[in-house]
Amino acid sequence: MQLFSENRRARFDYDFIETYRAGLELEGHEVKSVRSGKANLSGSYALIRGGEAWLVNADIPPYQPKNAPKEYDPARTRRLLLHKQEISALTGKLHEKGLSLVALKLFGEKGFVKIELALARARNKKDKRDALKKRATEREMRS
Repeated sequence: MQLFSENRRARFDYDFIETYRAGLELEGHEVKSVRSGKANLSGSYALIRGGEAWLVNADIPPYQPKNAPKEYDPARTRRLLLHKQEISALTGKLHEKGLSLVALKLFGEKGFVKIELALARARNKKDKRDALKKRATEREMRS
């Protein structure tokens, strides 16, 4: 498994309940851009609309900016490839209050670009402060 991009901020802002792996429908030049490490997942999440899963706010700039199509939008909504059973299960879980589907990382598996998503609940300020304190004490104990 080759890691292309990671949403490190999500690990601080959310508590993860479940993780899912999904395929990603990309154009050819987008695949080359992702493999070269240009993708940015910060602030990206997934939605379920019309029985399909969609990735929103993921920024994948063109591989060669001068050679990209004129109408290309780097922040366009991209379709996620999940089984119908997974989509229906996620639809039921996303209707619970406070849960969202957050993009964690883009990686390569068997020649395909995949994305790891997490069903997550947002942390409040107190939980974030506790996590920072815990991390600081662990750092002090190691050194």
